[in-house]
Amino acid sequence: MRGVASDCLFCRIIAGEVPSEEVVSTDTTYAFRDINPQAPTHVLVVPRRHIDNAAAITAADGGVLAELVTTAQRVAAAEGIAESGYRLAFNIGDDALNSVPHLHLHVMGGRPMGSMT
Repeated sequence: MRGVASDCLFCRIIAGEVPSEEVVSTDTTYAFRDINPQAPTHVLVVPRRHIDNAAAITAADGGVLAELVTTAQRVAAAEGIAESGYRLAFNIGDDALNSVPHLHLHVMGGRPMGSMT
């Protein structure tokens, strides 16, 4: 799905209908604090245009993907974790515990992240 989904939590956050704590905002992305943080810094970066998840990205979305990453870099710098290191993650589907069907990039840091296993 593309555009805006009225039943999507993140589309509603972007529209200002649901409160969030903004970290960084651009014309095409919005970054806000995760309400259930898994690290001292845990920020979600979402495109303003609804894309279901990373599995739905196409070659035409290259600019959106690049903007998500550059916004994540800005988040890391603003949060003071750019030098010490941070993790970027996309979750896709139930097994990855993806609970909101809107593309989002997790920016996590502020402590050693440990193994992914």
